[in-house]
Amino acid sequence: MEYDLKLGAKRVVANLRELAAMTSDENGAQRIAWTPTWQKARDWFAEKMIAEGATISIDKAGNSWAKIEGESEAAILIGSHLDCVPNGGWLDGALGVVAGMEVIHRYGKNGVKPKKTLYLVNWADEEGGRFGRSLIGSSAVSGTMDIKDIIDLKDNDGIPLVDALKAYDVDLDHIMEVHAEFADKNITGYLELHIEQGPVLEQTKKSVACVYGITGCERHYLKFKGQAAHAGSFPTLMRQDAFLAAAQASLSFREIALKYDGVCTVGKVSVTPDVVTIVPETCTISLDQRSIDPEKLKAMFAEAHTAAQAAAKTHNVIVTWEKIWNIEPTIFDPHLTKLCKEAVKEETGEDTTMYSGPLHDAAEMAKIVPSIMMFAMSAKGLSHCKQEDTPDADLEITASAFLRLADKALKA
Repeated sequence: MEYDLKLGAKRVVANLRELAAMTSDENGAQRIAWTPTWQKARDWFAEKMIAEGATISIDKAGNSWAKIEGESEAAILIGSHLDCVPNGGWLDGALGVVAGMEVIHRYGKNGVKPKKTLYLVNWADEEGGRFGRSLIGSSAVSGTMDIKDIIDLKDNDGIPLVDALKAYDVDLDHIMEVHAEFADKNITGYLELHIEQGPVLEQTKKSVACVYGITGCERHYLKFKGQAAHAGSFPTLMRQDAFLAAAQASLSFREIALKYDGVCTVGKVSVTPDVVTIVPETCTISLDQRSIDPEKLKAMFAEAHTAAQAAAKTHNVIVTWEKIWNIEPTIFDPHLTKLCKEAVKEETGEDTTMYSGPLHDAAEMAKIVPSIMMFAMSAKGLSHCKQEDTPDADLEITASAFLRLADKALKA
């Protein structure tokens, strides 16, 4: 029987709602990596894929794999993630995995054997929602992860990352072995579907777009250190107020973002002693900077250093930087971009394109294999919150376009 794209797209939406019902509460999705709810989602994924005739495995980085043998050993990999941020949305990451599950359904035990071998991966800890380090599973596979950058990480409860990973059979002494194992899979292309997480597609009345690249990112902690003093007796002009220095720097970062048409975000702020009647002695902030242009990203980073130093001088404090993570901008494979644009146009009549501001596992995969992404529109541009949504009609259009792309890639 000929495969029905519309029915397949509807199955994608139905499976997404099933997953959401299992792993969400009144505050939103709770599939934070390295937690029981995330494991529940992984178990659901494995059960569904085994039922379709796929071979299931979990690698040494915690990534979950499903495989359908093709006529050729050359393989296409579809990937995304089931983990989310705390109180997250029902679609972020999950859309790509569930759409990939439908591709497995199409070519599984009740379908036609694909010309190429088909892999689907649920990447481990794309979000960094618990420990602050994104793309753990995919960066281990790409070989770019530096263990020293993550070995000392702890969550907000003080639990070390090392201990959390061991509870899920991931050992940092062996995690990088997945890089060599990936080479044995003979993967010739990587496809990823995701929600936009921004307002562009909705504003332009588009359901779906081909994503030609991903912004680069510089992510750091800045610690401003001054001197604690009594809030009532110490004169304002004589203070070494670490918070005011951090606040001044943060406002400067906004101006830098506007200057270079990029983004600079201070999303985390910690003050000590954190007492109403004491001038803050230290203030630590996070800084996340992004641009699709590598030269602009470098300039933004350099100017942020200058701005932070100026703020520190103004308030007579010291500022130090601690790197969290960085990645260069990614431009996707031209051939897969062409196939993706074709799939979008076949479904909608227009070959809509855009770039991604948010990071995705595809940025890591693009370093080692030809890669491409596709976006679904996000209602009101909202993501990483319980209000995240995309109307069913738009989800079905996007799922259908992605199924077209997967078919093209498997036959190419």
